[in-house]
Formats: sequence, structure tokens, C-alpha cells
Amino acid sequence: MKIGVIKEPSYENRVAITPDVIEPLKKLGFTVSIESTAGDNAFFSDSDYKEFGATVESRDAILSGSDIVVSIHALDEASAKKIGKDKIYIATLSPLAFPKKVKEIANASFKIFSMDTIPRITRAQSMDVLSSQATVSGYKAVLLAASNYSRFFPMLTTAAGTITPARVLILGAGVAGLQAIATSRRLGAVVDVFDTRPEVKEQCMSLGAKFVEVEGAADASNTGGYAVEQSEDYQRRQKEAIAKYAEKADIIITTALIPGRKAPLLITKDMVDKMRQGSVIVDLAAVNGGNCEVTENDKTIVYKGITVIGNSNLQSTQPMDASKMYAKNIVNFLKLFVNKEKQFNINLEDEIINACMIAENGSIRHKPTLALLGE
Repeated sequence: MKIGVIKEPSYENRVAITPDVIEPLKKLGFTVSIESTAGDNAFFSDSDYKEFGATVESRDAILSGSDIVVSIHALDEASAKKIGKDKIYIATLSPLAFPKKVKEIANASFKIFSMDTIPRITRAQSMDVLSSQATVSGYKAVLLAASNYSRFFPMLTTAAGTITPARVLILGAGVAGLQAIATSRRLGAVVDVFDTRPEVKEQCMSLGAKFVEVEGAADASNTGGYAVEQSEDYQRRQKEAIAKYAEKADIIITTALIPGRKAPLLITKDMVDKMRQGSVIVDLAAVNGGNCEVTENDKTIVYKGITVIGNSNLQSTQPMDASKMYAKNIVNFLKLFVNKEKQFNINLEDEIINACMIAENGSIRHKPTLALLGE
């Protein structure tokens, strides 16, 4: 079977398949074709792909001639219509955030799999694109904060005096938050972290952070690492606790998301007003409205001397490793479809395949997406 890889939109530097995974795909019985220059922004040239056995073709040839089309972001409607009937399309489509977009491309007669609907179970960890890409964004958020911060991160003892370390407050201890903790600590910062899930306390502390506890949170243990909506009383006490730490923080990194909902507001304008000038906020939930009240999506602003960075696609700024991780997730996902005889089969009894197949032959089968569309 032929896998076709298309070039991402102009705002994206990553590519869905990298040269290093072509050999593993060939061992599974696949051939690989890539759209010309698709890997350039991730520093993989057409010649790199050819060296590993891939062919380079035009976009139209890939869309119409591939058995499986792979990308990161959703295709535009015109491109989707060029995929052959009964073929397969794999991408990260965010159906809970963009249900209308999913319906738009689902009008074409092919099977659609969305990588961000993979259940967060042990067996699926090696194909979890949300976790792999959150690793990148959590790491880069700290580097971005450090480069925009007006002071040093670590404590320094110099002939000119002692520099106190930066205080970093991280909201949300999922994959991105944990990577942000680790990176902040490597840079020498003092780290406080808040999460509604008490079970992540030990992970945070093992990385050297202080865990801020607010009792009475709704159980979020079965939400795949996402936040859940909390009671009004809890939200009030949560804001009081966060406000106390935000006022002392030099850097705030926010990561809290609720699938299909607006991002929870955790940093109010009043809290930002009390922060020291020269401080930095990096809001990774900007695309869903932001965890900070003054965040503007896809923009970096200065609000009363505070730099506020609204960027939910930081993984695109580390495109080489982010692409490699995404590509390995894809390979591990495709292994589910191939038996020992290298026969391809879509087994909907497999819970991972069943959860990821969100549309088939023009009909959406993903119930949460149908609910958002009112169908």
C-alpha cells in the first residue's frame, strides 16, 4: 500500500513523516511518497527522502494516487475531494475544537482517522501525538519565557552581588506542564505548580517543584490528562490560591485545556496587574481562548510591562524533533492495521482503531463530534 505525505499549511514547519521512519514503514509493507518540499521547513530535503527509498511527487498525484494520505493539520476541502474513494486519511483533526471542519472534509468518500482521539491507555502511549507534541511545547515554552524575561533564571553569585533565581508558576501538570517543570529546574528556577489532580503531586515533586494543593477538586483521573470543569466554590478557592502565587511569580506557564470547551480562565486581569514589570506569561491554551484573561491568540503582547505570549503551536518552532516524534507515532499507529502476514485490515474491534476512526464514506461516526454539530 502507498502512503502519501502532503505539505502542511504555510504556518506549520513540521512534516508528518520523516526519512528515518521510511524503512520501518517498508518493513510493514508500505511504500512512501512525499509532496515536493514538504519536509524543507523541518530540515528534511527531497533528496533525504529519496535516499531512504521514498518517491517525491506532486500534491495532486499524492492525493489521488495514495492508499493512505497522512498529514498533521486538516486538509482544505478542495484537497480532501481529491482523495480516492475508500482510501484512508490520517491527521490530527481536533474534532472537538473544530467539528465543522471535520464535517467539511468528511463529505468526501474515504475513511478518516484523527490521531488526537487515541485513547490514553498504556497500549497507546507509543502513538499518542498529544503527549509527544506536548513534550515539545512544554520544553519550548520555558525557553521562550527565558528569552523574553528581563532577568536570569538561575541564582548567580557574582562580584557584583547575588542574583536571586526566577520563580516559575506552572498551571497544569500534564505532559507539557511536567516538561516545563523539568526544563525550568534545569535552568535553575524555583518552580511552583498547580493542578486539580492530586495524583500528579509526586511527579511534580520528583522533578523538584512545589505542588500547590487546593482541596475538593472534581475527579479528573479519567480524562486523559485534561482538566475538567470544577464547582463554583472550588473555582473561587482555586483563584485565591493561584493569585497568591501569581503575584510572586516572574514566569507563568499555563497549559490547562478541557476537550471541546473554552480553556478555563486561571489568570485574571487583576492577577496580571499585580505581577512585577518584566515578568512573562506563556499561554499554551491560547487557541481555545487562553488560561490568561489578557492573552491574544497567536500574538505576543506587552500588557502593563508584562510580556504575554499566546501560542498553542510551539511544537512547530522545534520542527525537526517534533516531526520525528509525530512520525514515530504514525508508524506505531499503522502497526495496528498490519498482521503478521503483512495484510492490511481495519479491525474496529480494536479499541484504539475504533476510537480514532471518526468518519467513513461521508458520515461522521465520532459521537462527541456529532453532538457538537447537533446531529
